[in-house]
Amino acid sequence: MAPTTRPHGWTNPVRALGPKDTISVMLLPPDVLADRLKSGLLSFPVTHFDADLQFDEPRYREHLSWQASFDVAGLFAAGGTGEGFSLTSAEMDRVVRAAVDEVAGKVPVLAPATGGTAVSVAQAQAAQAAGASGLLLFPPYLTEAGQRGLIEHITTVCRAVDLGVIVYSRANAVLTDVTVAELADRNPNLIGLKDGIGDIEQMTRTYARVGDRLMYIGGLPTAETFALPLLQLGVSTYSSALYNFLPEFALRFYQAVLAQDRPAVYQMLNDFVIPYTNIRDRAKGYAVSIVKAGLTAVGRDGGRVRPPLSDLTSTELAELTALVEKIS
Repeated sequence: MAPTTRPHGWTNPVRALGPKDTISVMLLPPDVLADRLKSGLLSFPVTHFDADLQFDEPRYREHLSWQASFDVAGLFAAGGTGEGFSLTSAEMDRVVRAAVDEVAGKVPVLAPATGGTAVSVAQAQAAQAAGASGLLLFPPYLTEAGQRGLIEHITTVCRAVDLGVIVYSRANAVLTDVTVAELADRNPNLIGLKDGIGDIEQMTRTYARVGDRLMYIGGLPTAETFALPLLQLGVSTYSSALYNFLPEFALRFYQAVLAQDRPAVYQMLNDFVIPYTNIRDRAKGYAVSIVKAGLTAVGRDGGRVRPPLSDLTSTELAELTALVEKIS
């Protein structure tokens, strides 16, 4: 399906979800979505679970309402920080629909597509039906693939929807500059590249070849630590996990990065970000677990993570809480 051309800023106020449900949605042409996303900080909210590790929709909606109340450019539902990897396709659809409904057009909501090509296409089409504004395409699970295969995989998903698509370059789907350029040429609705590698030479090659045809998102864990140097490489925004529980701090940090205020950036790195990453690095998977713990530390109850992730220990939670209190 080719991308649909719509007037600038076009929205469809209501889309049917089922026999009884309608919700307000924000449907944006891919180029308009790209301009919106690259103009500010990006939120990747956690997904809340109850005591039985089932999706806790009321708490999730409460969290999204709080997240959308600040000046954030986009909200990525069920992403990596949102434990999208642990969700079934049915759960993912429910999470995306809850996000679209709760945010109600105040902020663009982007949905994930994961796994093999057929699964990714099905999830992408479900996201479009749910009223998502765009799509974040994750690497296919496990399978090793060459650049030609990745091009076909990404192109197939792009052509299955008319949403703007951002592709996540990491793990077993690291994209070269030549690949990114071909994907941009072949797919008008490909709007962005999220970098989960942090290879300065590769990012420089990609921006030199592709330029502003795409937007570039910093996607490394605790992206604040890389934000200032990556800004020089054309990476104008990043996915802030810290925004989940310290939105005002995260926004101040982002503004300092944009202003290239090195003293302010390094002050905040030393005061909070680097000590925070020291806790994060104590166990694999803590990049997600520590975000839910951060919500608990500020009194908003992040809850537990699903296996195979593990929660912070009570000692680590106390340490994180003390760290948060120092900057509050």
